[in-house]
Amino acid sequence: MNDIKSKLLNSKTQFIRILWCDNANIIRAKALHINTLKKMNSDSELSVGISRAQQGVPVIYDGVVDDSGLDPVGEITLKGDLSTLTHLPYAPGHSRVIGDMMEHGEVWDNCPRGFLKRMISDAQEEGLKIKSAFENEFYLLKQADETQNDYEPSDFTPFASTYSIDQNVEVIGEIVKSLIAQNVQVEQYYPESGQGQHEITVKYDHALQSADNQIVFRETVKAISYKKGLLASFLPSIFPNTAGSGCHIHISLWKNQNNILHDSEDKYGLSIVSRQFIAGILHHLPALMAITTPIPRSYLRIRPQMWSGAFRVWGFNNREAAIRVIREDNGNILHFELKTVDASSNPYLALGAVIAAGMDGIRKDMELPEPVQKDPSILTSDERNELGIEPLPDNLGQALDNLEKDEVLLNAMGKKLSKSYLAVKNAEYEALLKLAPEKELEILLEKY
Repeated sequence: MNDIKSKLLNSKTQFIRILWCDNANIIRAKALHINTLKKMNSDSELSVGISRAQQGVPVIYDGVVDDSGLDPVGEITLKGDLSTLTHLPYAPGHSRVIGDMMEHGEVWDNCPRGFLKRMISDAQEEGLKIKSAFENEFYLLKQADETQNDYEPSDFTPFASTYSIDQNVEVIGEIVKSLIAQNVQVEQYYPESGQGQHEITVKYDHALQSADNQIVFRETVKAISYKKGLLASFLPSIFPNTAGSGCHIHISLWKNQNNILHDSEDKYGLSIVSRQFIAGILHHLPALMAITTPIPRSYLRIRPQMWSGAFRVWGFNNREAAIRVIREDNGNILHFELKTVDASSNPYLALGAVIAAGMDGIRKDMELPEPVQKDPSILTSDERNELGIEPLPDNLGQALDNLEKDEVLLNAMGKKLSKSYLAVKNAEYEALLKLAPEKELEILLEKY
């Protein structure tokens, strides 16, 4: 703390933001002024108090959901993880740390980041390390009518259009520069298939760091787009009949510093552990989706022949499979991709639940079914039945019902976190279903 405090005091920092991401996947912060830090003792923690009720607040209103097990009485401590400290290139005078929710000196049971840490530790007890990356798609929008809250795409070009790259070179360039300045390694960029839609991919990292990177990514894209007069939205579905925005999770399994996904002696080229891990995710996927695709609009994206994984299958390089195992030209397998994820999901909860599902597959020695190397939607019902291919939930209500019955995921989350999460998501689902699509879009567009 002494070295970090000294660096902050000698920098141009005026405010240190301490961030958290709640059950509704809203990124929030309280900012400490540098003068407050000056008054801290050298052994003091960088922390602020927040209401316990924050984990019971839905996306649709600023109040506590019934049955969340939370109320406005009492506080917890948001303790900044000093290893995440970075200056914000897009906000001069501001620095950021990501916080852990603490109660009585221990990680609070309702802390999403604490949940992911537990799942990482759980895997490590089996000798496994998880590395991952979140692959984001997002729209850049401009105001169509200055007198109304009405937006249209910032450009109307097709997939991978060089004209779109040229039109957006300034805003994308500043986003990428800012991400790199915050130690997020950028790998690729291209315009996506939706008009005004873009994708920037970042390098994989250790699981906790990759979830932190997802917070940094969303914050940076939205802040810089705003500075450029644009609205960036990660909402999974914005315009009818156009491409939705996913946030696929790429995962690899490591042991003793080695990637252990591949096994050249296996008929699939997968190690036994990786087959079991993927089988666990497939097994729990109908319930996992309540966490990885957690708003009603998520299911407007997950449709057959939309490259979003509408069926509970896996396959090699099959973009219609819910899990795409990526086989390189030389036959090696270094990572796989879970497609039924979007950026309306809390990255700590989503990745933590995926790890919990995978570890259950390992512990129960689950068998991986045969890979599907066709688009499942072109098969007849009889063909799908014969192959054991099932459709995934097509609405949030189904996914929430599945999660409420999935004891493995609920136990992994713990009683308090699973209770507050389900309460928030059920409240959101019921409220959003009552809204006209235009009103729902108005509420959610800027929040995600």
